[in-house]
Amino acid sequence: MKLNHFTELDSWQKGRQLVLVVYKLTSNEHFKKDFGLRDQVQRSAVSIIANIAEGFGAKSNVEYIRFLSMSIRSIYETQSHLYIAKDLGYISAADVQEADVLAEDCMHLCKGLIRYLNNKQVDPSITRST
Repeated sequence: MKLNHFTELDSWQKGRQLVLVVYKLTSNEHFKKDFGLRDQVQRSAVSIIANIAEGFGAKSNVEYIRFLSMSIRSIYETQSHLYIAKDLGYISAADVQEADVLAEDCMHLCKGLIRYLNNKQVDPSITRST
């Protein structure tokens, strides 16, 4: 099945949900005043879907996998920042859990796509239209 746009990727859609949760959490009274942490967690969350989208336009599977790997690293970074926010009392454990579920789902989808690209050694055009 060919995909015509990166927004059709389940990993991008799940990552987008995570970005929305991060922005919601960072808008609370205490979190929004910590400019450094707020900006960093927002940037790392946006980086997740930006790298998925950028990888979609890659010319090779190796390059596509590199961008998906960067997305996974950004997921870990986002999760780490949210744990710090919880420790500082900006958000609750339930908030972290909500974000973690989305993050883990997005990571699972990225890793699945990486496995597919590695194992099948398919032409990139099979998974996306260029």
